[in-house]
Amino acid sequence: MASSLMSFTAISSPPGSHKRQTTIPTRTSFSRRYSSQNRLCSISVSCSYAGTNAKEDFTSTTIDVVADVRAERVVVLGGSGFVGCAICKAAVSKGIEAVSLSRSGRPNNTEPWVEQVTWLIGDVFYANWDEVLVGATAVVSTIGGFGSDEQMKKINGEANVLAVDAAKEYGIPKFVLISVHDYNLPPFLLSSGYFTGKRKAESEVLSKFPNNGVVLRPGFIYGKRKVDGFEIPLDLVGEPLERFLKAAENFTKPLNSLPASDLLLAPPVSVDDVALAVINAVRDDDFFGVFTIEQIKIAASNVRV
Repeated sequence: MASSLMSFTAISSPPGSHKRQTTIPTRTSFSRRYSSQNRLCSISVSCSYAGTNAKEDFTSTTIDVVADVRAERVVVLGGSGFVGCAICKAAVSKGIEAVSLSRSGRPNNTEPWVEQVTWLIGDVFYANWDEVLVGATAVVSTIGGFGSDEQMKKINGEANVLAVDAAKEYGIPKFVLISVHDYNLPPFLLSSGYFTGKRKAESEVLSKFPNNGVVLRPGFIYGKRKVDGFEIPLDLVGEPLERFLKAAENFTKPLNSLPASDLLLAPPVSVDDVALAVINAVRDDDFFGVFTIEQIKIAASNVRV
């Protein structure tokens, strides 16, 4: 989402001269201006010049070059979780400043990238958005979970809706929501708080950010997940299953129309692919809308290359 603007002032010939002459720079000065709200960096370059036949001319017209560069700063809600950590790690690896907001704060992880992330402790429902969203160019929400029907509506729906509204109010350019695959489940299952909450959050993103909101719909996300200090190697299941379904897709396609078939046939996606797809979304102004499992993988491959 980087953008730049460069402007030049008019350049006039040195006073009292009507002949064409070569000019050479004699002095150059630099000044910088930063805005914490918009993350704009303004660089001004002033050059004085003198004619070739003159020893010095410090009264000559100056050239001013101003460049405004937008620094990328992504706020990851739930950034200390399984998917959130992968997004923070991918962000810093691509030179993007990452800020995490979660109830647990900094994860128990000793990898070097952790030191490059700003870890904030807080709850979305009580967040100090003035502190969290300052200078942000994108917000990514990984908020979600299971529980009672009411709990799932609150976690998957209300919490995300609140975050979307806050991002819109503070003028954040882009919002990315990690949602869930559109499973062909029976209606009574799709009416659960988990799915209704996710779809409510999706609607809020697409209505408040119609031209720059992103909804990623992965299915089973695999990778090395840490829970209470223990590592669960989900990749030992997800990776071979992904390869098998890819190899057998010509045989399984006729089964896709069967109710609930994609609980088994929807391809798993690696947590790294989800994270890289987010990076693509953050950086590309033309990246918006709803993205399926295969589209997530394509978006990730574009960044990986």
